[in-house]
Amino acid sequence: MMHKMGDAREARLVLASASPRRRELLRQIGVGFRVVVADIEEKPLPEESPRDFVLRMAREKAVEVMRRESGYVPVLGSDTAVILDSRILGKPENRLEAIEMLNSLSGKTHEVYSAVVVAVSEAEIHEALSISRVTFSELEPAWIESYIDTGDPMDKAGAYGVQGKAAEKISRIEGSFYGVMGLPLYETAQLLRRAQVLF
Repeated sequence: MMHKMGDAREARLVLASASPRRRELLRQIGVGFRVVVADIEEKPLPEESPRDFVLRMAREKAVEVMRRESGYVPVLGSDTAVILDSRILGKPENRLEAIEMLNSLSGKTHEVYSAVVVAVSEAEIHEALSISRVTFSELEPAWIESYIDTGDPMDKAGAYGVQGKAAEKISRIEGSFYGVMGLPLYETAQLLRRAQVLF
């Protein structure tokens, strides 16, 4: 039986993320949790593949918080990266970078890697990776400027959020919509069942 309250009152899980989207998605599948934000450096290593990067980030978030919490309950870490031509597009640091990212995605198909890790103990760590393909129509300069004015791109990998205004320019998604949003729910539920958080 799933827990209906997705908040700290029935916390069977710690979410190692400050993302409001991940909180919303966990509540959607009825998981009770509390938030403890991970304190790690989120930068790819030299020659690190996008796959290895997102899995390492998710794992480091979960393990760092698990060690701080002394293994109180399982910890979920997640990381999402936008990949264009084998290049990782992180969160834009300023308006100019957001414009450059959106221009680079315009009229093209890119990939979104979304990793989930549930750390139960040092010896029991479950992980999964979702890979989706997202296609943008042409993004006109005036549209890009107006979208950046909303503030939505500035805290998101690749400078866009699938659930916001950018949706009107996404012509196709192959894979997990929720993975593109930041937490692939199918894979997450599978890992939570393995960790006996969901039944």
